[in-house]
Amino acid sequence: MWRWCWLLLLPFVALGAEPRLQLALQQDQQGQLLLLNQQQQLARQPLSTTVTTPLGSIWKLFVYAYLVDTQQHEPDYRCDGSQPQEEIYCCDLGKKVTRDQALVRSCSLYFAPQRLQLDAQKWANYWQTQHSPAWLQDLAQLQPDTRVTVVELLQVLATLPAQQQARNLLLDVLLNQEDPLIGALGSRLRIKTWSWRDEHDPQLRQGGFAGWLIDGTPVWAQAPGTSKTVLKNYATVLNNVLPQAQPIDSQGCVEVNMFERYPIAAIRRSGEQAAVAPGRLQGRYQVEFSNGNRLAIESQGELYLHTEQGKLTLLAHLEREEYVARVLQREAAAQPVEAAKALAVVIRSYLLQNASRSGECLAISDSSASQRVAPQPATAAMRDVVGWSNDLILVGAPVTYHLDQPGKNRLSWQQAVAQAQQGMRYDAILAHAYPRANLARWDKPEVVCQPMPQAEAWLATQQKRWREALDSQPGYTPLTQFTVCRLVSGKPHVDRMYGRIYVRDLYSLQDRLDLAHEYLHLAFAAHPNGQSEEFVEQLARHLLLE
Repeated sequence: MWRWCWLLLLPFVALGAEPRLQLALQQDQQGQLLLLNQQQQLARQPLSTTVTTPLGSIWKLFVYAYLVDTQQHEPDYRCDGSQPQEEIYCCDLGKKVTRDQALVRSCSLYFAPQRLQLDAQKWANYWQTQHSPAWLQDLAQLQPDTRVTVVELLQVLATLPAQQQARNLLLDVLLNQEDPLIGALGSRLRIKTWSWRDEHDPQLRQGGFAGWLIDGTPVWAQAPGTSKTVLKNYATVLNNVLPQAQPIDSQGCVEVNMFERYPIAAIRRSGEQAAVAPGRLQGRYQVEFSNGNRLAIESQGELYLHTEQGKLTLLAHLEREEYVARVLQREAAAQPVEAAKALAVVIRSYLLQNASRSGECLAISDSSASQRVAPQPATAAMRDVVGWSNDLILVGAPVTYHLDQPGKNRLSWQQAVAQAQQGMRYDAILAHAYPRANLARWDKPEVVCQPMPQAEAWLATQQKRWREALDSQPGYTPLTQFTVCRLVSGKPHVDRMYGRIYVRDLYSLQDRLDLAHEYLHLAFAAHPNGQSEEFVEQLARHLLLE
């Protein structure tokens, strides 16, 4: 008994000053607290009511839920320059921010109770009917420095109104990071980030997040640093320790015309001679095609046999993610996992780009001309791979794929397998196959890159002119593939993962200096010089001005 207590206390209290992440999960009404360093899980124990957290920015999630559930129609917030230190989290000067954007960007000004003219009594009555703790019923306690128990916070998240809408939206928190965390974590976390002063030393910062896994499991985390640094530092270990989960929220449906190019002669229940009558199928069957071939199938009630003018058709009515998993099962494999993750995103993207509508469902054929679908339920391994990237799609380019023939906007499965075996992550595999595309949310397919072909052509010409000057520089690697994207806001920068350069234009000397500057950051990415702003700027000016 004493040895067990010592093991519990040691990681949480006595292991020294190395930064640690506390991760709390509420599963089956029981809270668990995990302690992680940046490599592994160190300890796990029941979540105590003594563990507390500042609300930080989490209070905005409660206001958001209230506004959605009570069907408010508040005005957007316009950035007028009156509070510049706060407006940087909201919008550019003169622009507006919507409710959804404000939650993702963590815009305090939008959700300020004074701006929204929230009535304290109505607020209290509303949260009282939700059986919420006293601190949430008190509008005055809706402050970043209000400390609450993590147990109560997770209980509130478990029953929070409008949480499905919030979960869908909060995928953007990972998608919108400058160093996208979606590559390390997929879409598993749907979280509101927070940062605040350390409880014991106001000069230090604590950061973390609160929200859900895709199956609705409430989650909270805290570590030294800001939320941005915490997520970046612990993304890999979080991916390793978070439980596998399947999406709880509605994914929409897909109707599939099975075996479209192969006429069906009859369907028989396994081991029986008589053909089954049209209707819903349940169990194991054998399909006999008009060409004499036979195939075993299995239905858990999702397959329907129809007949029209003597012609038999088999229709599958599937949830979207089950459809993606069945295509992955039919077209490829669950290993290597990074290649499978990449293909799952492509399959989902192809569905969105090419399916038609059939009532409330998408409709697509089971065919080698589109995507082939396994005629039996997807395995757990396939569902795990697909669930990891749930809701993620590619936008900005049409997507296709092939077993062994790569091409423009076409992923080769065999090449993806080789890339995964060489250590490439799924998002890098996708960036190689679709250099102009970006990852986005299923219900918000926003294109991140607006290509600038003239800038790309100019830069390709300059590469040849600069070759002699650059080949002598240590660490220089000529780029064979890059994309120049139009910068909508902010400063020129590069996305190393996708080989993208973001600049405003090409017409002025400053525009071309920016383009050369950011190109050099990419070309020296594998060398310390690539991180030196002074080195890069001097070299860019030398190339263009001398």
